[in-house]
Amino acid sequence: MKISLIVVGKTDDKNLSETVETYLKRLKHYIDFEYNVIPDIKNRKTLSQQEQKTKEGNLLISGLNNSDFVVVLDEKGKEHTSSEFAEFLKKRMNAGTKRLVFLIGGPYGFSDQVYERADYRFSLSKLTFSHQMVRLIFAEQLYRAFTIIKGEPYHHE
Repeated sequence: MKISLIVVGKTDDKNLSETVETYLKRLKHYIDFEYNVIPDIKNRKTLSQQEQKTKEGNLLISGLNNSDFVVVLDEKGKEHTSSEFAEFLKKRMNAGTKRLVFLIGGPYGFSDQVYERADYRFSLSKLTFSHQMVRLIFAEQLYRAFTIIKGEPYHHE
């Protein structure tokens, strides 16, 4: 299985970006992993929130294959413990999923079209995080999940 993380916009904070990269590099030890950043929409300040979500959504969907299992990271999605998330990943691997794609939207979330394409909605917390912070939290949780799957001592319960 391959895991893809597709995000909208670059991370402005250098320290945050470096920490995300640290976890993404660690992930490559466990799984075929790719990280794709969709550039910010041009002239986005002149667009309504809905127009921005639609344009971002079109770009996100254009990077998907019909066979992808698509998970949107959304505050209204299903919450999991770290162990439950590891189990979710194991089930996807055992189901023969070729590419598991996680999407992190822009500051206003996803368009209806992205929600319609999604196979699953996953929430990291009931709290709201900036879309840039979500990258770090998700990267760490993905890494943690693979250490749980492998029985490594990173995670403690």
